[in-house]
Amino acid sequence: MNRRTLLKYSLAAGTSLFSNAFHTSSTALSADWPAQEKPAFQMDLCGGRIGVNAGQEQLIELAKKNGFTAVQPQIGAIKPLDEKGLETLLGKLKEAKLVWSAADLPVEFRKDDKRFRDDLKNLAPAAKALQSAGVTRMGTWLMPCHDSLTYRANFRQHAKRLKEIGKVLDQHGIRLGLEYVGTKTLWTSMRFPFMHTMKETNELISVIGQSNVGLVLDSWHWTMAGEKPDDIRALKNEQVIAVDLNDAPKGIEVDDQIDNQRTLPMETGVIDTKGFMQALVDIKYDGPIRAEPFSKTLNAKDDEAASTATGEAMKKAFDLVTAK
Repeated sequence: MNRRTLLKYSLAAGTSLFSNAFHTSSTALSADWPAQEKPAFQMDLCGGRIGVNAGQEQLIELAKKNGFTAVQPQIGAIKPLDEKGLETLLGKLKEAKLVWSAADLPVEFRKDDKRFRDDLKNLAPAAKALQSAGVTRMGTWLMPCHDSLTYRANFRQHAKRLKEIGKVLDQHGIRLGLEYVGTKTLWTSMRFPFMHTMKETNELISVIGQSNVGLVLDSWHWTMAGEKPDDIRALKNEQVIAVDLNDAPKGIEVDDQIDNQRTLPMETGVIDTKGFMQALVDIKYDGPIRAEPFSKTLNAKDDEAASTATGEAMKKAFDLVTAK
């Protein structure tokens, strides 16, 4: 069950070849910036997060056409490729002047042990395929509540399982990012609230003890958790694996916001996008930044229109900041 589906039911109930490319500048960023001052991060197109159901090659074309500089690698598309097929795909990626962003973790670690063990068995082959393609980042999210596990029991389970996952990924040069979910209406929707802040997630990462495990930062959850730009400035670039950028509906108190009812970046001005982005610049963040609006309006558009609208919104956000 993907996150979008899980959130729906929960709320109803209550990148190797291109590994250095993240350090390069982006021609999609504002032309007003001197080249040496452009931020090192990448504008990333993740189809599933904006309602775009495109295959890998089509997603590359959409990203190229709409000014993105990174595109999400799809495990299902990359894993079956033979050497020639992979060479062809990487050629198209290079021709489009794109780099890989972060893949989604294909392991369900939030449920029963059998499901976790079954998925874990398939992780190494998937990671090996991604490594061959030059993918160095992967991300997942943490469910901020549980119906039966107390905070301590849930923490132990997360630490144990994610350490195992981290070890497998580390063998293939892949870093894993963990995204905390700060939406109060979600973390209070089950009997036992779980971690939903940056500080708690860093505590979990410390216990996991894998140097390749870090954070996925989301401007939405950063806002919902009551965090500030200085919380990001306390981090180091290597601690951040991927970043999500969103805005929130107007006229709703932070504690009353619904996790799957968001907007594109810069759409409403509720979220301090400039403060968030500037803090990323200040820590010299050099990874992908993607939109994850869970927007019905965006989802109703065709793939081309949705990609175009997302690209335009992302460019506005990127134009807010320059690197120091």
